[in-house]
Amino acid sequence: MIFGKWIETVAVGIHVYRHSGDALSLGLLGLVQAAPVILLAIPGGQLADRCDRRRVMMAMLAVSSAVSLGLTVAAAQAWGIAWFYGLLGLGAVSQAVGTPARAALLPQIVERGIFANAVAWNSSVFHIASMTGPAVGGFVVGAQGNTPAALALVGACRLISLAAIAGVRASPPEPAQAAVSWHSLLAGIRFVWQTKLILASITLDLFAVLLGGATYLLPIFAEDILHVGALGLGLLRSAEAVGAVGMGVLLAHLPPLRRAGRALLWAVAGFGAATIGLGLSRWFPLSLAMMFLIGALDNVSVVVRHTLVQMLTPDEMRGRVSAVNSVFIVASNDLGGLESGITARLFGPVLSVVFGGVGAILVVLAAARKWPELLAVGSLAEIRALRAPTTPSADEELAARG
Repeated sequence: MIFGKWIETVAVGIHVYRHSGDALSLGLLGLVQAAPVILLAIPGGQLADRCDRRRVMMAMLAVSSAVSLGLTVAAAQAWGIAWFYGLLGLGAVSQAVGTPARAALLPQIVERGIFANAVAWNSSVFHIASMTGPAVGGFVVGAQGNTPAALALVGACRLISLAAIAGVRASPPEPAQAAVSWHSLLAGIRFVWQTKLILASITLDLFAVLLGGATYLLPIFAEDILHVGALGLGLLRSAEAVGAVGMGVLLAHLPPLRRAGRALLWAVAGFGAATIGLGLSRWFPLSLAMMFLIGALDNVSVVVRHTLVQMLTPDEMRGRVSAVNSVFIVASNDLGGLESGITARLFGPVLSVVFGGVGAILVVLAAARKWPELLAVGSLAEIRALRAPTTPSADEELAARG
């Protein structure tokens, strides 16, 4: 899935920028992919807690495969970029509904005692695909000059993923006890709000990546600043994934982080510093090194945050809480792309990236002050699930209304 997604990202990013020449057009790619997730992820979480999560993922992949076919035709027939926005928006709808099920499925497959280790391995596999996908996408689009072929390859990847997930066997989730209501629909939001460690970790990631994320502007750096083209763009994205893979393997082989909270804060601060370096670089090897550091440090944040979210959440609520987490992730990555596009149009791409890196560092200082309990988080192996809040009966809800 991720291998195909990164090929799509490189191919669409280069195609849109070459046809528009506008930084804001890249930012709009983030908007059309973020809006459906923000609107639909919470209902998607409810679906993940009430349906077979594997089947939900299969439906998501079926729609994504159809979107890939549409993008291939749009590129081959030289349709306008509005078609790309529309098709990517449709794909984002399927992602919004399916991503909570995907995130909540892992604890049904992996035992609690090795879950943090499994997250590190899962993240490593994710980043291996993120490392090879952009390189392949950059090669096909850049060296071969064939955007339709790259997008057709994306469709093939998604069909293979659909066949693979059909063979997954997982223990069934605990059945939902409460009837569908606004109370149960919003239970994930309440749980996150009341669980300060989850709220702190995902809010830290939200604002750090919202401000410091530079990935949507990489086509500009590759084309106009570093002059390395589509192939260079693929290598920049791959360098980020190489760093993430290296860190993931390291975290998987070492004992669980003993002071995970402090490691999270230092990693996000380092992410901001590396982003500043990327913005100032005019030398391609240095830019590759900064992307390597961005990937490695971001993966520390991923492992800590994902372990806290999944291990502190009772199984019957993991879909809804994962939905809230996915809203934060998409808001940070894709709305961060919109923010980058707007600031790049106003101040230029270099200042946009540099200011974003500074903003990420300031977010770390603010989070440490706002949530000192983050500093107290110790070993991830000792994290235990909290009790799910009870859902009031109909009589209790009427009594509460007076």
